[in-house]
Amino acid sequence: MTSADLLLHPVRLRIVQAFLGNRALTTGDLIAELPDIPPASLYRHVSRLVQAGVLQVVAEHRVRGALERTYVLRVAAAIITPEEAETMTTDDHRQAFMAFVAGLLADFDRYVERDDVDPIRDGATYRMAGMWLDDAEYADMLRDLLKVLQPRLANAPKKGRRLRILTTVLLPGDKAV
Repeated sequence: MTSADLLLHPVRLRIVQAFLGNRALTTGDLIAELPDIPPASLYRHVSRLVQAGVLQVVAEHRVRGALERTYVLRVAAAIITPEEAETMTTDDHRQAFMAFVAGLLADFDRYVERDDVDPIRDGATYRMAGMWLDDAEYADMLRDLLKVLQPRLANAPKKGRRLRILTTVLLPGDKAV
């Protein structure tokens, strides 16, 4: 199974997303966070992610006779490598992007279905912008973004912090001038 097949399955994508922000979770935590996924299915997908090295067991303890494991996301293993992306067909990329967008739509639907939704208060935004950049300017922008984001990606959960999911899609326009 390719990384794309593994990671872009709708249930596994949601499991991986639950771990974003350096979270350590048990399957019980996941069941509480993803109540619409049947527990047997959740356990099966967690097992597949562990076997693939995407999730790592960091603790184990007995709970009522059963072994409860705590997992963390191995971010380096939760990517589609450039080498793998290079071997994907146009249709593979189309399907991967559709899975990505479907996951994003599902996340947004879960957000707006909450009783306490307030996009302004919550800082929930979505927008599109066009920028005229040559390849060097584009590379500079990506480096600048990394400088800004990297320290914040290392933040651990703590009182007063809320997990914020940043999703980016960078597409080239039709042609250069």
